[in-house]
Amino acid sequence: MFHIAPRQDPFTAQQRQRYQTLATSTLGHITDFGAITSLSPLKRPVRLLGTALTVRIPHLDGSIIREALKMACPGDVLVIDVSGDQRRACWGEFRAYAALRKQLAGIVTNGAITDRDALCRLDLPTYARTTSPLTTRALELEGEINTPVAIDGTAISPGDLVVGDDDGLFVIPVHHADALADAAEAKQAREAEKRNALAAEFPEWFR
Repeated sequence: MFHIAPRQDPFTAQQRQRYQTLATSTLGHITDFGAITSLSPLKRPVRLLGTALTVRIPHLDGSIIREALKMACPGDVLVIDVSGDQRRACWGEFRAYAALRKQLAGIVTNGAITDRDALCRLDLPTYARTTSPLTTRALELEGEINTPVAIDGTAISPGDLVVGDDDGLFVIPVHHADALADAAEAKQAREAEKRNALAAEFPEWFR
């Protein structure tokens, strides 16, 4: 049985824009909440920013991912919770083509992916736990879309902002977004001043 809740998008365009240039390492200096440290991007450099569309699959059955791709909108990040099964890949080459067709911002899963070479050639930021030749099946048994999921102990709600770069991932709830952006922007401005001073003193470091 599928459970599909409405898509959520609580962030304004201005709020999303503020996170375009904020590094996850900057966010990680300010808060522990929202960090996902156990997943790696398939290729670097990478930059991901988008709205979480959450999916929960029951181990073997990945058929609800097809339904999630149907309802996804441009700029969404598909966040797939595999219910602990890291042996089976829930994502691969042809699902990635569907995601590109829908202009998704990226893919995040606490499970495995397959077709690594093909995925690495595509301009679709993808974070996963591992790779596997074993895949999920289309059994249409059950699954959920747009319900809260958890990765790495971090709760992700539908509509949360997902920020990713070479260092990892952060999930930002709307109630925390403005205060966190204020602090992160101030920190990056201070760091830029320090970097400029060092570049003036030691230009050879910054060639």
